[in-house]
Amino acid sequence: MKTQDEHLDGLYGLPAHIFPQEEDQEQLPDPASVAWRIGYERWTHPDPWHETFERFCAEVDLTRVRALIIGCWDDPEDTDPADVIEGLLAVRDRLPDLRSVFLGDITDKECKLSRIAQTDVTPLLDAFPALEELSLRAGEADTMDGELKLRFPDLRHDSLRRLVVESSGLPADVVRGVAASELPALEHLELWLGRSDDGGDCQATDLAPILAGDRLPALRHLALCNSEIQDEVATAVASAEVVDQLDALALSMGTLSDDGALALLGGRPLTRLKRLDLHHHFLSEPVQDRVRQALEASDVEVDLDRDCVLDVTGPREPGRRHYGLRDTDICVGPDSH
Repeated sequence: MKTQDEHLDGLYGLPAHIFPQEEDQEQLPDPASVAWRIGYERWTHPDPWHETFERFCAEVDLTRVRALIIGCWDDPEDTDPADVIEGLLAVRDRLPDLRSVFLGDITDKECKLSRIAQTDVTPLLDAFPALEELSLRAGEADTMDGELKLRFPDLRHDSLRRLVVESSGLPADVVRGVAASELPALEHLELWLGRSDDGGDCQATDLAPILAGDRLPALRHLALCNSEIQDEVATAVASAEVVDQLDALALSMGTLSDDGALALLGGRPLTRLKRLDLHHHFLSEPVQDRVRQALEASDVEVDLDRDCVLDVTGPREPGRRHYGLRDTDICVGPDSH
């Protein structure tokens, strides 16, 4: 199974640069030329995140910073990034050019995706009306103070072009919040839906406002992936009006079977797509061939890499969702633990 083993190497088209530790002496790059990573690998440095950020604010011209990558904050399994968000909000007037934020660049070695505590991230969007990209990794933590999980109440944001939420169990209320939001500039939407064991209680019906397309007139890339209900999602997408406006569609990293793929082929034409990403699937060879034959002649790039799926075949049996595999045997996508 694949995991997030490496930190981001870039963001917003800029190379990532780790803001150095206090004892390191190095010449800092032009503030506008890199995506600044704030936070060090877990367990390697004693400084709290907020102290590192205070040094960053003192040493770097914030008015020219365009992209921020937020790494580990204190203990991501027991504390959410509310203090991180408050820190960014405190200097919002000094960050006029900030266009992209990645909240939670945390590897699997540092913390499993399902255990990364999160919070309400919409204050970032409210505070930075010119922000164009927001990406984050989100799990859930149970503490004495309650559950620390992602929240995304609906909002309006006129500049956001890219929204990515990577999760092994995305709460339905987050999906509904995104679906109810007014995001007229959004071009790229990527939601990792996950599985119920990790809190992913979203149903295909929760996606209806997204699939209608009218709330997201600029949307060109839609990814609804890493899901244990991938067939149901594919079936809903098959008849969705939003398909007609897309350049790229991804239903990857989940439990997609022949049923979902055939529903997709029987729905609205996919030939206007430039790319269809179905990698990490459970399709039989004949159905894979049908997908290729239906789309590649129209110059649609099709990704049918089986990735880390176990190579097991055979007829379905009662109580088994995929060929030779029980539901409990399946690891959904690259980050499900």
